[in-house]
Amino acid sequence: TRVEDATRKSGFRLLGDVDYETVAPMCSWITPVPGGVGPMTIAALMKNTFLACSRK
Repeated sequence: TRVEDATRKSGFRLLGDVDYETVAPMCSWITPVPGGVGPMTIAALMKNTFLACSRK
């Protein structure tokens, strides 16, 4: 979501599915975007791909 932000040079900032700063105090676990679970998802996908290929 594009939100107006006068502190940014562009005049706006991008938000993900939720406003991280608002919901973080209410959550047990939360990951930021970017830098969340994406790298682990990619690593697991590659591992499973190599495993499937080796079993073929």
